[in-house]
Amino acid sequence: MISISLCMIVKDEEAVLGRCLDSIKSAADEIVIVDTGSTDRTKEIAARYTDRIYDFPWTDDFSAARNFALSKGYKDYLMWLDADDVISEENIQKLKELKVTLTPDVDVVMMPYAVAFDEKGRSTFSYYRERLVKNHSGFCFSGRVHEVIPPKGKIHYAEIPVEHRKEKPGDGERNLRIYEEMERSGDTFDGRALYYYGRELVYHKQYEKANEVLTRFLGRPDGWVENKIEATRQLAVCSYALKDEDKALEWLLKAFAYDVPRGETCCDLGRHFMDREQYEQSVYWYGQALEAKKAVRSGAFVAEDCYGFLPAISLCICYERMGDRRRAEEYNELAGQYKPDSPYYLNNKSFFAKDRKGE
Repeated sequence: MISISLCMIVKDEEAVLGRCLDSIKSAADEIVIVDTGSTDRTKEIAARYTDRIYDFPWTDDFSAARNFALSKGYKDYLMWLDADDVISEENIQKLKELKVTLTPDVDVVMMPYAVAFDEKGRSTFSYYRERLVKNHSGFCFSGRVHEVIPPKGKIHYAEIPVEHRKEKPGDGERNLRIYEEMERSGDTFDGRALYYYGRELVYHKQYEKANEVLTRFLGRPDGWVENKIEATRQLAVCSYALKDEDKALEWLLKAFAYDVPRGETCCDLGRHFMDREQYEQSVYWYGQALEAKKAVRSGAFVAEDCYGFLPAISLCICYERMGDRRRAEEYNELAGQYKPDSPYYLNNKSFFAKDRKGE
C-alpha cells in the first residue's frame, strides 16, 4: 500500500482549513502545512491536525511556495490541495482504496477538479489536475501563477473528484498584478503563462491588450492544444466587446483548426446565430454540441452543460421560434432529462401544456 504526504500552502484560511483537513485526514499519512503570512488563526487550526507547520515568505510566486511544501513531504506520494478544497466521504473511501491498489510504477495520479457548481451543488465546470506525484522523482511546480506540475512517466486517471468550494472571494487583482510585474521586469513568458495572462486580461475587461496577448499566444509553437482552443473563445469575447462581430465568428471557427469541435465552441456558435435570429444555423451548431467530443482526460476545461442541457434547451427555443412546436417540446424534454429541476425546463413544460389546452 502506498503512503501519502498532503502538502499545502495557506494564508488566512481560518474559515475553511478545518473543513478541508477534516475531509482528508483519514486518507493522508502525513500533513504538511506551509504558511505564507497568515494574520488570523490559520496556524492554530493547522496545529490541531499536524506538527509539520512551516513558514515561507510570500514572493508572488505560487510555485516557489508549493515546491517548498513538497520538499517537506516524506511519504511515497505527494498530494496537494488548496484550503478551500474538500473531498466527499464517498470519494475519500475511493482514495483509500486507491492507496491499496495503486502500483508503485505509477508516477502521476490525475483526478477531476470541480470548480463550479449549480444551485443543487452539482459540478458544472471541471478539469483533470495532477493530484498525486511520486516522491523523489523530480516533480515540481512551475509558473508563478496558475502553477502546474508537468505530468510525465506513467499516468493513472482516478475518478476521485476534488471539489473547490470557495467561501469568500480571493484577491481578484493578484494574478494580473503578478503577470504585469513579470512583463515590466522583462521576465520570459512561456506559452502557458502567456495564455493565462490573456485570460486574466479578459477577466479584467482589458480587451485590446487581451486580444494582443492571446493572438501572440496562438502564434507560439509551445502552446497546448486545449489552451489554443480555449484562447479562440476568449478572443471571440474580446471581439464582441470591441464591436467586431465578424471577427468574433472568425475566432470561434478558428478553433476547428486545432481539433474536432468541442461542445463549448459549438454552443458559442449556436448562441452567435441565435442572437442574430439565424435559427437554422443556430440549430446546426447546438446539434453539433450534443454530439461533440468531451475531451475529459485531455486536461481541457469542461463546461458540463455544453454537452447536454444547454444545447437541448437552446434547441427548444430555436424550434419554437421557427414555429416547430413538436420539436421544441422534444428538446425541452431532453433538457429535462439532464436537469429535471431546472426552472427553464419546468417553465417551458408549463408553457407548452397551457398552449395545448388553449388550442
